[in-house]
Amino acid sequence: MWNKIRGIYALLVVGLGLGFIILMNFLTRKHNNSRQTRKWCRSFFTLMGSPLEKVGEFDLSANLIVLNHQSIIDIICLEAYHPRNICWVAKKELGDIPYYGYALKTPEMILIDREDRRGLASLLKIAKEKLEQDRPLVIFPEGTRSRGLEKFLPFKPGAKVLAEKLHLKIQPIVLLNTRRIFNTKPIESHATHLRMVLLEAFEPDLNTDWYKDLEERMQAEYSKHYKELNS
Repeated sequence: MWNKIRGIYALLVVGLGLGFIILMNFLTRKHNNSRQTRKWCRSFFTLMGSPLEKVGEFDLSANLIVLNHQSIIDIICLEAYHPRNICWVAKKELGDIPYYGYALKTPEMILIDREDRRGLASLLKIAKEKLEQDRPLVIFPEGTRSRGLEKFLPFKPGAKVLAEKLHLKIQPIVLLNTRRIFNTKPIESHATHLRMVLLEAFEPDLNTDWYKDLEERMQAEYSKHYKELNS
């Protein structure tokens, strides 16, 4: 029962925060300060009584960030602490969700239609425009949320295509226990230790199976920290 009450409280915190972001992005859209209005995200961890431990440093020269996906809180983790105006790559259906969709559209995130055969060409074109605006791209290579247990879902090719076609430098990031702090099905929240592990950035060697190596590297780092936090 207590975990459900915490979950409803977390939902209210996230919902009110999204409302603030949408309002401020709309009011200040001509000033291009979306990053400033999204700094509210840091307050989430204080309000939930679960501070986020950050291991490592952001590489500000990286223009593609890949991270595992467990919860909507994954977005809050990165928005709270990344110093640049990042641009998320998400599926078009998320932009169609009432209320939440506005939080993606007002800061001009990239929403792709995975059913459209022209989607790849459109993605590359828009991604290039965002990079020219000095906005690093962020993508979940798993494509959807995992259960937050010990294994990632298999990586989909989207991040690989972006990196190779646009010659991007990648910083992998591993998130721990974000599904425990806020799960939507069922709605619940557990008091837990959150951790964000920032791995060393790199430029892919196209003569190797670098994407598979990246998946294995992120999985190994995740497993190490998962056992430490949840033993």
